[in-house]
Amino acid sequence: MVLELFLDLYSPPCCAIYIFTRKNSIPFEMHPVELAQGEHLKPKFLKVNPLGKVPALMDGDFLVAESMAILLYLSHKCQAEAHWYPPELQAHTRVDEYLVWQHMAIQLPATNVYLCKPVDAVQLEQLLGKLTPALQHLDQEVLAARPFLATEQVSLEDLMAFMELMQLTAVGCDLFLRLALACCVASPCGGHSGP
Repeated sequence: MVLELFLDLYSPPCCAIYIFTRKNSIPFEMHPVELAQGEHLKPKFLKVNPLGKVPALMDGDFLVAESMAILLYLSHKCQAEAHWYPPELQAHTRVDEYLVWQHMAIQLPATNVYLCKPVDAVQLEQLLGKLTPALQHLDQEVLAARPFLATEQVSLEDLMAFMELMQLTAVGCDLFLRLALACCVASPCGGHSGP
């Protein structure tokens, strides 16, 4: 029986699931659900997920809702490579810790920054102000010490956080300035040998 995914690819958590399934060659049938059109609140979708939320996964008659639960379910069911969700207790606990932290510290405030409708400059500044401590923590403490958020290799947490942070770039936040500067220092002229 093929897995069914109900996704809106404008949603960062939905994109994370989509990328994870494609990267891990997990077969699925996709059912697009357009949040901006209110499709998640229509009777057809409410039969799938009475909570009216995407993403949603159906494995036969088994419903999994919530992006983190879906990623964990897929990781276990499809035996994804261990780096996505390490089997070692402390390593996967660190992934769990950052999954929960990023949901509260990044996903919830970031969702209000980019909502399929324009946000005025004053409101944008207020919302970004709520994100500043979390972004500083990521930049100055977590990523200053290691290349990935939870472990030494890419994990589910990195995928989730990346998708959440990408939506901020859509409203003009330059989150990758530190990375760009580091690359320029390591390789002057961005690796080009001439003009």
